[in-house]
Amino acid sequence: MAETIIATKKLNKSYQEKAVLHDIDLVIEKGEIVSLIGPSGSGKSSLLRCLNGLEEITSGEILFHDRTLSLKEKDWQDVRKKIGMVFQSYDLFPNRTVLENLTIGPVMVKKADPKVSEATALTWLKRVGLQDYAQHYPRELSGGQKQRVAIVRSLCMEPELILLDEITASLDPEMVREVLEVILNLAKTDTTMFIVTHEMAFARQVSDRIIFMAEGRIVEENTAAEFFVQPRTERAKAFIDSLNFENLAE
Repeated sequence: MAETIIATKKLNKSYQEKAVLHDIDLVIEKGEIVSLIGPSGSGKSSLLRCLNGLEEITSGEILFHDRTLSLKEKDWQDVRKKIGMVFQSYDLFPNRTVLENLTIGPVMVKKADPKVSEATALTWLKRVGLQDYAQHYPRELSGGQKQRVAIVRSLCMEPELILLDEITASLDPEMVREVLEVILNLAKTDTTMFIVTHEMAFARQVSDRIIFMAEGRIVEENTAAEFFVQPRTERAKAFIDSLNFENLAE
């Protein structure tokens, strides 16, 4: 039986009077790669931020390993050690080297041995092709390199789940591929990932499952192979058709 890492039950989120998430029921199992897609403004990033406690939910439940999380910040501080998050902005410390950016979390938050943390960081840097940049500063890196470092920073915390929020959105087109290749390689390591992306070809290639959202609701869930070929709902079908039109227009 598959192990559930995180789940939601009837999750709702509002900003003042505006509801942005409606009755979200979600399950992410260990080793799964799930892509969350849909039109802009459908609530995808808000959902990810709720799953990491960065946004407080209005009602419903979030469960981590079948344990309902309270809304207390202390509860989330412990959970965040096990849930990594990578944003479209890299948020690297500009006055620290790449290696220092990668080791500060494990050493300061998890109290890991500095030498062990450094060895782990160097191993990951090699895996993403950045072994020669350990002593460089973020200002010396391209956007794609910074994003790869941000992904490695999350991995160095040894999370059970990684949330990735539009990690290629701020990159030039030629840098997108190098970042996506890192995720494709991670997919071979049983890393559990929940990915918000507008890169449909990538989502189709990497995902075990697609969740399609529109207007703050989960409209459809399907395997990647079936969703892009034979969506079940009219709303998802219209979304796929719009993508095909854009491709033809190019």
